[in-house]
Amino acid sequence: MEQSFIAYIENSIINNWDLDALTDYKGATLQYKDVARKIEKLHIIFEASGIKKGDKIAVCGRNSSHWGVTFLAVVTYGAVIVPILHEFKADNIHNIVNHSEAKLLFVGDMVWENLNENAMPLLEGIMLMTDFSIIVSRTDKLDYARDHLNEMFGKKYPKNFRKEHISYHKDQPEELAVINYTSGTTSYSKGVMLPYRSLWSNTTFAFEVLSLNAGDKIVSILPMAHMYGLAFEFLYEFAAGCHIYYLTRMPSPKIIFQAFAEVRPKLVIAVPLIIEKIIKKNVLPKLETPTMKLLLKVPIINDKIRATVREQVMNAFGGNFAEVVVGGAAFNQEVEQFLRMIEFPYTVGYGMTECGPIICYEDWSRFKPGSCGKAVPRMEVKILSPDPENIPGEIVCRGPNVMLGYYKNEEATSQVLDNEGWLHTGDLALMDDEGNVTIKGRSKNMLLGPNGQNIYPEEIEDKLNNMPYVAESIIVQQNEKLVGLVYPDFDEAFAHGLNNDDIERLMEENRVNLNTELPAYSQLSKMKIYPEEFEKTPKKSIKRFLYQEAKG
Repeated sequence: MEQSFIAYIENSIINNWDLDALTDYKGATLQYKDVARKIEKLHIIFEASGIKKGDKIAVCGRNSSHWGVTFLAVVTYGAVIVPILHEFKADNIHNIVNHSEAKLLFVGDMVWENLNENAMPLLEGIMLMTDFSIIVSRTDKLDYARDHLNEMFGKKYPKNFRKEHISYHKDQPEELAVINYTSGTTSYSKGVMLPYRSLWSNTTFAFEVLSLNAGDKIVSILPMAHMYGLAFEFLYEFAAGCHIYYLTRMPSPKIIFQAFAEVRPKLVIAVPLIIEKIIKKNVLPKLETPTMKLLLKVPIINDKIRATVREQVMNAFGGNFAEVVVGGAAFNQEVEQFLRMIEFPYTVGYGMTECGPIICYEDWSRFKPGSCGKAVPRMEVKILSPDPENIPGEIVCRGPNVMLGYYKNEEATSQVLDNEGWLHTGDLALMDDEGNVTIKGRSKNMLLGPNGQNIYPEEIEDKLNNMPYVAESIIVQQNEKLVGLVYPDFDEAFAHGLNNDDIERLMEENRVNLNTELPAYSQLSKMKIYPEEFEKTPKKSIKRFLYQEAKG
C-alpha cells in the first residue's frame, strides 16, 4: 500500500463531494466540494504569487472552517505549513514567523489586532482567514492574483469545477509537511519538523483504532495548531468523510456542553481538564448527597444507580458517542476511578508533538487503569531501566511517527534523537510484561528526596487537588523541604460562607491530612496560598518553571 497522506485527503474530497464537511458552530457550513473549490482558489493565489513547493506558509487563529481550508490548501500544494497557537503573545508569533522563514501568514481577526507587520520583514503577504482578503501585500503578483482570482478560476475551469479536477501534490514519506513550534520564544524555539510519513502513520492509526464513518459528526474542542487536535479532531475526521463543527470561540465548559447536546458527536477527543470540569461541576454534586453515598455502597441497588449515573455522564457529552479519547496530560486519579466505577467508555493515549503525536494507546475495553496504553502500530517503545516493571526509566520510541528533527536547531535535535533513531521523550514510566506503559512524571520535574529518593511532584499534586477547596497546586522544593503552592477554589469557599482565614486554616488541615498518605520523604512542610490561577501552556499544563523560586 502506498504511504501517501495527501491521497487520504484527495480520496475523501472525491468520495464525499456532496456531504457536509466543516461548520462554524452557529455559522456557515462548507461541503466537501466547497472545501475543494476554496483549496483550488488558494492554489491559484499561491501559484500566481510565486510560492514554490517547500516554501513555508504560517497560519495563526482560533479554530474555524477556514483554518482547516488553509491547512489543506497548503499541504495539497506541496508547501510546508507552520501552525501557530493563537494564544501565543504577539512577539512569540513574530518570532515563529521569522524563524520559520514563512512567505505568507494567514491570520484570524482577533490575532491580527495585536500583530505588527513591520516585525515580520520576510513575509510577502498577510491574509485574513475570515474571507481570505489581503491585509498586507509586499508583492504586485499577490495583489494581482487576489484581484483577478475569480477570472483566473473561470479561465482554468470554463465548464465548472468538478471532482475529476482534483489532483494534488504527490507527497514523499520523508518530505517535510509541518513545522510545529512547541513554545513561542525563539531562545527555546523548537520547530518540530514532521514529515508526511508521520501524518500518514498517525491518520492510519486513527483508522485502525477508531470507527468513524462518512457523515458522522464531531465537535472540535482542541486547538488545531496543536498536533493532538490537528491529527485526531481534523485530519482523520476529514479523511473519513466526517462533518466537523468548530466552536470558533473560547471553549468554556458551558459552550462545550451546549455544542455536545446539539451536535451529539460520534467521538469525543479531549484533555483531562475538560472532562474533569464537566464531571466536577455537573455530575459529582448530584452524588454527594448522603442518600446517594449510601445507595452507591449497597450492592444490589448499586448497579442500577451506576447505570443511571453513567447515563447522566454520557448525556453530558451528547449521548451518541462510542468512546472518549483522552490525552495531553494525566488524569486525576479520583476522576479516573469514578469513570471506571460507572464503566464509562474512555481511553487514555500518550504522545508528544515530536511524534505528530501518538506513541501509546489502547482500546477502552482492554485498557489498564492508570496506564496510557501500549505502543501503537508501527512504533517501538522501550523504557531505559534495569527493571522496567519496578524502576521507572525514560521512555524512548522510534518509528514512522517520529519527527525529522528541530528546524534550524541541530544541537537540540541531537539531544533527543540518537543515531539509532530513538527519540528520548524526557518522560519517566514503568512498563508491565504486557507492554502497558504507566507514566511517573517528566524526568525534568522529578525532585530528589533527602536520601536520594525520587519524588514525582505530579503524584502528590494529584492527591492534593482532590482535597477540599483546592483548585490546583504545584509542589516545589525549598531548602530540602517540600512546599505546596495552592490556588484555592475561592468561589466554592466563599459560597460556603468561608473567609480568607478559614481558607488558610483549611489548607493547613489539608496538608496534615495529605501527609498521612505520603512517605516521610515526600511530606509537605508547609502550604502557600496563591491568589490567582497558575499560568499555563496552551496544552493547559502549569508552567512549573515560573514557580520554582516561590518564597514565603
